[in-house]
Formats: sequence, structure tokens, C-alpha cells
Amino acid sequence: MIQPRAKQWLFWLWLLGALALLAAVGALLIGPSGIPLGKIFQVLWNRQGGIEHSIVWNIRLPRLLLGFAIGGALSLAGVILQGMFRNPLVEPYTLGISGGAAVGVSLSILLGLSRLSIFSMPLAGFLGACAMILLLYRLNAKKKVLSLQGLLLTGVMINFIASSLIMLFLALSRSEDLQGIIFWIMGSLDEPNGLLIKIALVASLLFLFITYFFHSDLNALALGEEEALHLGVPVERTKGLLFVITSLLIGVSVAVAGMIGFVGLVVPHFMRRIVGHDHRILLVASFLAGGIFLVFCDTIARTVIAPLELPVGVITGILGGSLFVWVLTRKGGGTV
Repeated sequence: MIQPRAKQWLFWLWLLGALALLAAVGALLIGPSGIPLGKIFQVLWNRQGGIEHSIVWNIRLPRLLLGFAIGGALSLAGVILQGMFRNPLVEPYTLGISGGAAVGVSLSILLGLSRLSIFSMPLAGFLGACAMILLLYRLNAKKKVLSLQGLLLTGVMINFIASSLIMLFLALSRSEDLQGIIFWIMGSLDEPNGLLIKIALVASLLFLFITYFFHSDLNALALGEEEALHLGVPVERTKGLLFVITSLLIGVSVAVAGMIGFVGLVVPHFMRRIVGHDHRILLVASFLAGGIFLVFCDTIARTVIAPLELPVGVITGILGGSLFVWVLTRKGGGTV
């Protein structure tokens, strides 16, 4: 017989699955070129040529898949970091890894490397993120002990340094490069390369699968490192592995889609309130909700001032920030 808690979890998963399907259909339907629902299914099923085929398969479907991949990855990273640090304000961009990716991309644009290949900017962003991961680990791993407090403080300071470097690059860049750097920093799901979309999708699903094996460890870490150690959790090894997993999630996301804020902060907050603190359900629920949220924001970004398009990071910042403030200012909303 299914226990009441399991029934509740199944209900939320079914609901999130239905919302994900609804968001996907909406993303495929809504746009400057209106395509009827029946035509959408016909194009998806038969892959017939024509304008509708090109719009669905080359524009809307890739953005939909990338939105679910990036939104899920950022939300998953946010859940893990908030569980590790036991701090509801920690998010994927707190540790400075995104700053390293931004510096890498800005340098590639400034030096003209982005014109060499379509992979130049994502590769530069990922290498910048990896360099920051190694630096953070080197600075905060003393005698095989990873200091979470030191990691957080170092990450915040490195983010400030990275922001200053980006401002320097903006001041030195030409007008055509300036627009590219700014647009990338604000984030976008307009990625024409199908291989990069596949990499982001596979990486996000793979890390979700891997991370789920740490749900018990995350539940224990939420009680504190000392309590987790008493419960038999190899704390230092677990912290190191989770740090690497979240760092790679952030690195891939930022390298492919730019800096899309508030997804990894707002979504875990809402899901923790809705489904509870147990990471057995929280990890999967946050992944699904993050994908739904980013796809919804991207649909708004490309239609609100059509035919022009807003960077999706602008919408996630406005909508996510407003929701976050509303939750915190409600009666009793200051606690997570």
C-alpha cells in the first residue's frame, strides 16, 4: 500500500509533468508566426517541409529543449548548494564560477576568437568556469577538508573581481563586440548549434541521475556537518563531489546560454515550500520546475515585444525577483 507521503510526492510529480507538457505546447504554439495546434502535431509527427516545419524544428523546439536543460540544471545546482551550505540565499552564481565563465567569453569576444568557430564562445566560457573551479578548490581545500564558509566568501569576492574585469573589457571593446558581450551576459536561449543543445540536455539529465544518489547525504548535511558525520556520511568526500557536480552544471549552463539569473535561487525556494525539504522529491521537483519556469520566461521574452526579442535573463530577473520579494514579504515569509 502506498504511504501518504509517497502519494503526495506522486501527485506533485504528476502535476509538474502536466505543467511541463503545457509549457512545452505553449512554447511551440506561441510566437509571431501563429501555428495552429493541429499543425504543430502534424509537423512534429511527419516532419514535413515548409515554413511551419522550419519554425518548429529549427527555432521553437531547440529553444524548448535548451530551456528545460538549462532551467533544470540551474535549479538542481541551486538545490544542492542551498543544502550543502544550509543557506537559502546561496545560488549557482554565488561561488564565482559564472564570473569565470563570463570573463572567458568576454576575452574571446574582445580578442576576436569568437569569430573562429561557433564553438569558440561556449568553449571559452566552459574553460573559464573550469579554471575558477580549480582556483576555488585550491584556495579552500586545506588538508583534504573543504571549507564551505571559505568557499562562499572566496566565491563572492571572486565574483566582484570578475565583474570588475568584465567592466574593463566593456570599456576596451569595440561597439560591435560591446553588444555581443552585453547580450551574452544577459542570457539567451537562441542557440543555433544542435550539438551544444544536445550536450546541455544530456549533461543536465546525467547530473540529475548522479545527484539523486546523494539525496540521503544531502538530507543529513541539512542537519549540519557534525550530525551528518555521526550518521555515517563521508562528509568531506561528499562535499567535494557535490561541489564538482554543481560547478560542472553551472559551467555547462553558463557556457551555452549565458548568465540567466534567479532560476537557481527562486525555484528551489518555491519547491521547498511546496514539496518539503526531503531531497528525494526536492531534487526531481526542482529540476522539472526550473525547466518549466525558464521555458515560460523564454516564451515571454521572444513574444512580448515581437518581432524583437528580449534576453531571457531580463525576464527571469524581473519575474523571479518579484516573486522572491513577494514570498519573503508575506506574513511568515522570511523563513524557508
